Amino acid sequence: MHMVLEFRPQGIYCPAGDFYIDPWKPVDRALITHGHADHSHWGMKRYLATEAATPVIKHRLGDIKIETTKYAETRQIGGAKVSFHPAGHVPGSAQVRVEVDGEVWVASGDYKTTDDGLSEPFEPVQCHAFITESTFGLPVFKWDAQDDVIAAINAWWQANKDAGKFSIIGAYALGKAQRILANVDTSIGPILTHGAIENTNRVLRAQGVPLPDTVHVTADTHVKDHAGALVIATPSAMNGPWARKFGQASTAFASGWMAMRGVRRRRSADRGFVMSDHADWEGLNSAIKATGAERVFVTHGYTAQFSRWLSDQGYDAAVVETEFEGESLDQPEPEVVE
Repeated sequence: MHMVLEFRPQGIYCPAGDFYIDPWKPVDRALITHGHADHSHWGMKRYLATEAATPVIKHRLGDIKIETTKYAETRQIGGAKVSFHPAGHVPGSAQVRVEVDGEVWVASGDYKTTDDGLSEPFEPVQCHAFITESTFGLPVFKWDAQDDVIAAINAWWQANKDAGKFSIIGAYALGKAQRILANVDTSIGPILTHGAIENTNRVLRAQGVPLPDTVHVTADTHVKDHAGALVIATPSAMNGPWARKFGQASTAFASGWMAMRGVRRRRSADRGFVMSDHADWEGLNSAIKATGAERVFVTHGYTAQFSRWLSDQGYDAAVVETEFEGESLDQPEPEVVE
């Protein structure tokens, strides 16, 4: 087995095609799996991403030279055959399949194996080597069914409304926020959004992603006109002046990290809803098994523990150093908003 992809200081590199996948330093040609800030960086001369991921990438990075591709569309780049396949992480997210001389490697970016009703569902891709995340690569992480989590959010929102309170929930501006938005019971009350979330909503709506109506909270918004609303905020806005303008409110976070009691306590929110756009322990293991890969590279998360587990299961597994970050409750948003 030869190295179809290499791990360089700039990112994941394909010598046969002379391109990088999700590079974190400026390069000539970059294939991008999705628009989150740790996978999609400014400064590349040329970009390639899925049609569905490109609008958000352009929104976040500005004036860039970017080509688009459909899922499963094969293109020849130098000596490599390349195609993008659904990763189930956020709308438009992809795994990148690279084939050189009959050898197939897949770089998965970030992924989850459960269908969230919003993102294109994860599709396993047969390969010889698989590059995986391990954000939640410990057996303690096991996600409840999405319907149960959404039902709990609805019940919390309704109870807060009945008590005359706002319900403020912290969620990523790309992916998690829209996942909540697309699934909650909008008959309970209005939904207000932080600027970074609403900007992403606008981009996704413009490309045909169905999302319910929301009210963008600006300096001119009279929040009392929207009593009992669900307020979707970025995690970084949860403890600042933006959130304080709502007065009487119950606070919550939606994150895989809410599975850990210590994290819930440190965040001092009233509630923690366990919801992640990354695969849990079972999802990681089932995804890797479905690829048929013999060789697995673990990029970020619980890398040492998960790599050791995979080795014990008979895989040729190794940890590689990257600048990918996984899921953080303190991830800064890519733009300054009200």
